[in-house]
Amino acid sequence: MFGLNHREMRDSSTMEKAKISAIQLFALMVIFDFGTTLVIKYGIEAKKDAWLAVLFGMFFGMVLFSIYFLLSRQYPNLPLTRYARKIFGKYLGWIIGLLYVLYFLWFAAHNIRSFGELLLSSTLSETPLLAINILFVLAICYVLYLGIEVLARTAEVFIVILILFGLIGNLFVFFSGNVDFNNLRPILENGWKPILKAFLLDTGPFPFGQMVVFTMLLPYLNRLEQVKKVWLLALILSGLALCWTASLNIAVLGSEEVERSTFPLLSTIGKVNLFEFIQRLDAIVVFTLLITVFFKVSIFFYCALIGIVDLFKLKNHQQIIFPIGIILIFFSMMIATNFSEHIEEGLNSYYFNMPFMLIIPLFMLVVLMILNGFKKKAN
Repeated sequence: MFGLNHREMRDSSTMEKAKISAIQLFALMVIFDFGTTLVIKYGIEAKKDAWLAVLFGMFFGMVLFSIYFLLSRQYPNLPLTRYARKIFGKYLGWIIGLLYVLYFLWFAAHNIRSFGELLLSSTLSETPLLAINILFVLAICYVLYLGIEVLARTAEVFIVILILFGLIGNLFVFFSGNVDFNNLRPILENGWKPILKAFLLDTGPFPFGQMVVFTMLLPYLNRLEQVKKVWLLALILSGLALCWTASLNIAVLGSEEVERSTFPLLSTIGKVNLFEFIQRLDAIVVFTLLITVFFKVSIFFYCALIGIVDLFKLKNHQQIIFPIGIILIFFSMMIATNFSEHIEEGLNSYYFNMPFMLIIPLFMLVVLMILNGFKKKAN
């Protein structure tokens, strides 16, 4: 099933000649899911039950994965922009592929803006936002110019650093004596409605629905039969980590303070004060965000690049990295006039997310099943 036939070999000729391992794909997926989600008030619409909304989002991610997996099984060596044309035809499939490229670019710009705003509010308050965004995008352009293999190998290293940071940060928070799990009680205090609202508008689409971007990277996996195991493991582990982070923020700050805070994890770690010596650990959170957003933007950016190469029959992605990078910098500055508007746009992106993460892939799967049914009858 996962063999490469002659037609697919010709179709994949424009793709970068690279392969990544299962552990590298796992690292990319976990870091991608963390993104900005670790530091924002994730799922707080559910109040004290934010952790439950995150679990709902994780299970929804599994449902979405089943759709992506069934599609990739039929076209294991092709990215989404390519098999969209095989399913819907040359013209409609091309338009759908272009829409996905624009979708990836929009979220790359959105995450660049989020990163710049966090640095402004936490450490670099006197630095122009444009300067931060330019330097950030230039670093990403350099890594992507070297190729997906370099990005994947780098992810292997940084996921270990993230795990160490997570363990150290959690230990310091616990030993500081600020954790009160009574802040999480009672469970379902306001019923199921706030949880379902948080799940539908926040924890489902973000970040688990955004993992549709990995349908562009699966052809690079050196052992395609491991897709199912790698994706599900990454989804479950990142989901549980995000669930724990949401719970910890509420246990330390209380749901009301988390709701008021822009970056609750910064506030949580900021309360650490051991022996009047170990304090001001904000740098751990900022550096963690630097790593996670760097990889999330890189993945969105790279998948947009290979989508453009595929749709416009270009030679390689390297020739368009810097022009598209300049466009991303411009988008990141123009998508909102201030940080409050930027946050509001993120909260209102549900209707923008849903077609790309669920409706179009599900429609593709239904059409594919119908086409396969006709082929079986014809045979």
